[in-house]
Amino acid sequence: MTDERLPVKRTAKLFIGGEFPRSESGRSYEVLGTDGELLAWAARASRKDVRDAVRAARAAQAGWASKTAFNRGQILYRVAELMEGRRSQFEGELKDAGAKDPVKGVSAAIDRWVWYAGWADKIHQIQGASNPVAGPYFNFTIPEPTGVVGVVAPQDQSLLGLVSRLAPAIVSGNTAVVLASERAPLPAVSLGEVLATSDVPGGVVNILTGFTKELVPWLAGHMDVNAIDATGVPEELRTEVEELSAENVKRVHAVPTPTRSATRRRAPTRSPRSWSSRRSGTPWARSRLATETSHAFSGGATYRRATIRRCPPIRSRASSCDRRSSAKPTRSSPS
Repeated sequence: MTDERLPVKRTAKLFIGGEFPRSESGRSYEVLGTDGELLAWAARASRKDVRDAVRAARAAQAGWASKTAFNRGQILYRVAELMEGRRSQFEGELKDAGAKDPVKGVSAAIDRWVWYAGWADKIHQIQGASNPVAGPYFNFTIPEPTGVVGVVAPQDQSLLGLVSRLAPAIVSGNTAVVLASERAPLPAVSLGEVLATSDVPGGVVNILTGFTKELVPWLAGHMDVNAIDATGVPEELRTEVEELSAENVKRVHAVPTPTRSATRRRAPTRSPRSWSSRRSGTPWARSRLATETSHAFSGGATYRRATIRRCPPIRSRASSCDRRSSAKPTRSSPS
């Protein structure tokens, strides 16, 4: 007999609705390191798994958006704390995926998550507005969550690229369905384990592993997905994604995949990008993009105009606003 033990190979599952189910199809595929060594088996998601993830994201969206911005920031900061505790695991997974400097890559991913967590209670101040009007009322522009956002993670930066697309999507109250990197899905799976043990409600983030070319058309064509970040979509599928997204007028956002030099760049000092349409009695206007950073704000928000009627001062003559109110204006007797 020999005392040499066999290591337990990892079997990575999906992350849907706060749970870790196996793929509905029962399929899996091998995850190999840069040296060809078998690292794990990852679940190969199917069309049914995409539908289940979107359903879970839609069910969680209202509750997540109803939380205060300060509370969302606290919850997301807790995720960064847990990522810091799993630093060695993330570094090992990035090393197996071929990262040149896994220590710096993990540090950049955690720092970027903290940066976006700080934006939770600042989006309204930056993106909202009090609009000047020619009338006795106030008019406000209020950012609101877009809804369910599909995120296709970049293939080459399996952790930093994923954080750069996911964190800005959920910070404003959206929920997300993420397609992890096909080549290196293990950092995304570990991030799902972090989210499961954090305070993030189940369904806010749903992570699928599998073949990108197989899953992207089902995600882009799903009628209950409001927007899609196509940064990780292969160039040959971009046109198909845009055509499928047009069926329910999804907002499609894509930027070039961040290069490795992005990990050495300082965090942006301007506000994150937002899909920000404005509505004021007219059809939705063309999207306005706030910044041009490669790791910009991809979750975004729609905008709602709120109008509040302003009553005239008490000393003026009774107006229609006064007559609608139960409290009648009073006049002081002349001296």
